[in-house]
Amino acid sequence: MHKISGLNTIFILILFTAALVTACKKEESSKKVAVISWENPANIFFGELLNVSQLNATADAPGTFVYTPVEGTRLDAGEDQALKVVFTPTDQSTYEISEKTVYIDVLPDGNSNAVFNSSLTYGTVTDVEGTIYKTITIGALTWMAENLRTTSYRNGDEIPEVTGNTEWKNLTTDAYCNYENSTDRDKIATLGRLYNWFAVSDPRKLAPEGWHVATDADWSALESFLGNSAVAGGKLKETTTLHWATPNAGILNVSGFTALPGGRREYTDGSFINLGYDGFWWTSSAYNPDYSWYRYIHFDATECYRANFHKQYGFSVRCVKD
Repeated sequence: MHKISGLNTIFILILFTAALVTACKKEESSKKVAVISWENPANIFFGELLNVSQLNATADAPGTFVYTPVEGTRLDAGEDQALKVVFTPTDQSTYEISEKTVYIDVLPDGNSNAVFNSSLTYGTVTDVEGTIYKTITIGALTWMAENLRTTSYRNGDEIPEVTGNTEWKNLTTDAYCNYENSTDRDKIATLGRLYNWFAVSDPRKLAPEGWHVATDADWSALESFLGNSAVAGGKLKETTTLHWATPNAGILNVSGFTALPGGRREYTDGSFINLGYDGFWWTSSAYNPDYSWYRYIHFDATECYRANFHKQYGFSVRCVKD
């Protein structure tokens, strides 16, 4: 009888344990799954950082969201890139931890249609946003062969984009804009962006690591290498009238610099002028507290002009390797 009683005890324990496991499973399975609402985000362009416009999931219960990749990530160009969220409910006794995945397309950056010197060998440099620029060595210096178009400083901080004319003319702080506030990616890739001098001189640095915004001395050295300032403009300009107005005098581009007439933004009223007729480039060298040195090239002249003007102007920027 003792032996049978022992077996019965074991059998009862097994049944009890099984009942506990079943009860736990029933309790666990009785938790709700929160409904996560999150649609595939709209396409973005290469260089744009992930933000709340894409990472905007909601749920039908209180809780927290953890995204992968995180806000501020710069994705490579490509289609159907996965964005994942893990939702942790506040009431975990009622709701399960759940997750959802959506997909986003990252479109390539715009394509430049500038006409470079095909007989020369160009290098490349990549800015903090992943934009790749052609570079060219002219004399002792290596220059960007394209106008800068970054919207972020070297440390990743965003440069404010200012579109309003009144706001632009009253600025005493850093800003950039696109000519006539264009959103045409190919146009921006070709002509670059316009910056005021407060962005040029910002200690967070416009130029990529190992580079700097060209100084007044850099431009003087460039002109001297090409002969003098009277002929340097023709040797710097793109050689067609695709972007320059006719007659685009003295066009040679023997330097490979491929200067383009990106125009400027006025400091007096914030208007845009001179696209196709003039290219203006800031130097990083101040003239006095209110003015800074710059260079400009005109469509019907061969000269590279040196002048100084108000720091509120919006000009193009070229960078030089340190």
